[in-house]
Amino acid sequence: MRPIVASDLMNPEVLSVRPETSVEALARFLVDNAISGAPVVDGRGKLVGVVSLTDVSVVASDRGEDDDRPGFLRRAVEEVRTPPPLEDAQVRVRDIMNPDVFVVSDDASVSEVASVMLHNHLHRVLVTREGKVVGIITTSDLLGLLVDPDEDHD
Repeated sequence: MRPIVASDLMNPEVLSVRPETSVEALARFLVDNAISGAPVVDGRGKLVGVVSLTDVSVVASDRGEDDDRPGFLRRAVEEVRTPPPLEDAQVRVRDIMNPDVFVVSDDASVSEVASVMLHNHLHRVLVTREGKVVGIITTSDLLGLLVDPDEDHD
């Protein structure tokens, strides 16, 4: 039996956005797909950053909205319903994304994956192969190993 690696645990269906996506379209995309963030990939599929609803909430608070952190999801939904003012219409994902991304390779051991997540306080980590996103692993995926270590993860 070979050791379990990242590609065995990952979900290969990762929703991503492009750097040129508008913040309004990003908010709609995140809410419509019930996700809190997404990797940002360029036209060649190369990972260039990550963006989240928190990033959208920063844009919303910069527009003068009150900054109650627990309400960031509500503000993101409002962002979708109300078009941004003209000056914000030019704000793109590339302007608000975080270019510092934590990743693991698809052949990383479970221990490596857990270490990256633990030491960087992450609830999810992207899995890459040759600079391209091929999957995502969440804390739930890792916990699944503890609950049912004999489950077939291939």
